[in-house]
Amino acid sequence: MSQENGAVAVAEPASAEAVGGALEAVASHLHPRVSWNLEDHPVPTGREEVWRFTPVDRIEGLLTSGATGIGLDCALQLPVGVTAGFVEGDAVRAAAVEPPADRTSAIAVANTDRARLVTVPAGLELSEPVELNFTGVGADRPAYEQTIVDVGAGARAQILLRFEGSAQVADKIDVRIGAGAHVDMVTLQDWAPDAVHVAQVSLLIGHDATVRTVQASLGGAVTRMLERASYESAGGELEQFGLYFVDSGRHVEHRLFIDHNQPLSRSNIDYRGALQDRDSLGVWVGDVLIRKEAEGISTYEANKNLLLTQGARAESIPNLEIATGEIEGAGHSSTTGRFDDEQLFYLRSRGVPEAEARRLVVQGFFVEIVRRIGIPEVAERLMAAVQRQLDAIAPDWGTGG
Repeated sequence: MSQENGAVAVAEPASAEAVGGALEAVASHLHPRVSWNLEDHPVPTGREEVWRFTPVDRIEGLLTSGATGIGLDCALQLPVGVTAGFVEGDAVRAAAVEPPADRTSAIAVANTDRARLVTVPAGLELSEPVELNFTGVGADRPAYEQTIVDVGAGARAQILLRFEGSAQVADKIDVRIGAGAHVDMVTLQDWAPDAVHVAQVSLLIGHDATVRTVQASLGGAVTRMLERASYESAGGELEQFGLYFVDSGRHVEHRLFIDHNQPLSRSNIDYRGALQDRDSLGVWVGDVLIRKEAEGISTYEANKNLLLTQGARAESIPNLEIATGEIEGAGHSSTTGRFDDEQLFYLRSRGVPEAEARRLVVQGFFVEIVRRIGIPEVAERLMAAVQRQLDAIAPDWGTGG
């Protein structure tokens, strides 16, 4: 099943209400209004458009405000010149990119009165990555986290956020990128099989800044990532790449929202998923909003899903909302299918056993994403995690491919 360059929906600002004090709100069922007020984020029933794919019964403990929560263990590896600490109260809101955009991020804010703040000073060029290694301390009760990363103007930094262990966590992550900065950010979710992680990740991209992100979801029982980006000034450039491996009844959901709110900004999105087992579900929803102010922008979003066995399910929904015709280009594509028979035939005709041929096809499917990470150690770790997933596949896994 394939969809290329689908229909474009035109969205006009619906009210004079300002978002962040600068832009008009745009009415859309795909990106509800952000708010610091928990009451503005009602408990979802699962029938709402932004929740209809999410197994709300499996994240019930993260949708209520009365539970007593804990935090995750966090080990920091900071290159020279990078600082870390905490901000509390009103300082959290001042440092954040934006308010919560859904119920779980609002719950995270409501249950934590402080946020971890990592600062990369302006002009600092790092040769080593900034690492935040989060470890769950058990899935028996909720955990709440807030993290803010501030990269100063003209800085160059690689940032790694790694999640592992067992946990049930609601998370809010804000990343500010200053003018002319260059940032590579990798999020690696290698959770234990019982982990639940729901998070909002918000990026604010400065004037002529260049940002590249990689999201890798390889573990956990339920993962729901709400990934949002906007531009502080003209000329910012964003590349977002992702990979996910879904099996054994797991649920992995990536919901992206790119707000082209400034002229001459750019974005490019490429997410890929491999899925197996009947009760597994991979969800990718991409939404790009091009406001009337955003003349001269360019954007493209792509999602590809590879079905490894019969019964595996992928939901792939790209969207474009365009309020100006003065753009350089905008498009999207979505493909979901089984193994490429020509690739398999080529490998098998050269003596490669079928099971190994299928492994090689999956590895090749992901390698284009992995090579963009730019941190060799992380790339090797990620490919090792993919290989572990492939090693768990039964010998007859390809019969339904």
